[in-house]
Amino acid sequence: MTNADTAARVFRFAAIGEACSWAGLLIGMFFKYVVVENEIGVKIFGPVHGAMFVAYLAALVWVTVRERWSFWRLVVGAAASIPPFTTLLFELWVERRRVRPAPVAARA
Repeated sequence: MTNADTAARVFRFAAIGEACSWAGLLIGMFFKYVVVENEIGVKIFGPVHGAMFVAYLAALVWVTVRERWSFWRLVVGAAASIPPFTTLLFELWVERRRVRPAPVAARA
């Protein structure tokens, strides 16, 4: 596994984790403001989401350097971290466009 593959894998996990933490935070906000007016969900998922947001941005920079993405792809990736669940869409988009090296022929 190359460094680019490792960076891509970490980026995928960070994108999924960031989206899941968004879901937890949104559910926590729903309970805080609509259902029971209890902020425990926000107290738990707020810091989790903050950490995942930072992890996503760090992984984004890492994969940008390793795979030599354009500046605009980096900007779109950073912008994808703001609306809920958009990191998943961005990760799927870049995975489909990812350049992989040609396989090495098997030796007999």
